[in-house]
Amino acid sequence: MTFIPWRSNDGPCLVKPGRPFIKMHGLRNDFIIVDARCMPFNPSVAEIRRICDRREGVGGDELLIVEPASPSDAEENIAAFVRIINTDGREVEACGNASRCIGWLLMKERPLESVSFRTLGGKLRCWLKGDKKVSVGMGRLRTAWHEIPLSKEMDSLHLGISAGPLKDPVGMNIGNPHAIFFVKEIDQIDLETYGPELQHHPLFPQEANVGVVQMIDANTMKLVVWERPGALTTACGSGACAAVGAALRRRLTDQRTVNVIMPAGSMEIEIGENEEATMTGPVETCYAGYL
Repeated sequence: MTFIPWRSNDGPCLVKPGRPFIKMHGLRNDFIIVDARCMPFNPSVAEIRRICDRREGVGGDELLIVEPASPSDAEENIAAFVRIINTDGREVEACGNASRCIGWLLMKERPLESVSFRTLGGKLRCWLKGDKKVSVGMGRLRTAWHEIPLSKEMDSLHLGISAGPLKDPVGMNIGNPHAIFFVKEIDQIDLETYGPELQHHPLFPQEANVGVVQMIDANTMKLVVWERPGALTTACGSGACAAVGAALRRRLTDQRTVNVIMPAGSMEIEIGENEEATMTGPVETCYAGYL
């Protein structure tokens, strides 16, 4: 699909009835993206829910609002601040698939080969890896109990909680909290049954994204994720980073570049020696319109 500008080429925002948006997806994890760099956009929780509703609104897994970078960030060539908002109105720290889509838009409008922007989770750098393929430096995998965070001090390598066949996850954080379970047969796990219970477990004061992993070989894994605020997602970039990090911590692989297969497709995750995660995967533009 030909790229449709989300703002005019000479700078000013488009002036039309309603707020312009672009709909994009990364492995079917879909987003409504609004440019608020020259006109603030602060929707209420009720408005966010309606925009994301697949029957009454545009429909999407998250609403992304691109705001101006702070003066100090702009001096460091950080292009924007991006708000990542779940369908329940809660603003979250990170989303890997969303970061690829935002990075691709910001690079295409300049054009650039790489770009940096900031979210609640910190600074992210993106760079092009081919036609509609983007890499994102997702930051450092955090493993300390208070960084995840957990409600009490404990070894995050073995959390000891369970639900049905899911037992003893690894706790991780890469901008948001994850609990990673390893199983022998992923197709036998009904994550829609057990995901809500684990998401809201008292051990996770900020709730958790719940990942289930089957190791295929040292270089390949399958992953499904039950994601906050409460949905089985077709792909989760931060969850894929957490899954590879957890496999390394459990010594289920010694490979630092792993192909992660999810219901909607695959992405490549690389974990550096300093525990910095890099995610590479596709992006697609669906359509543009006005709210």
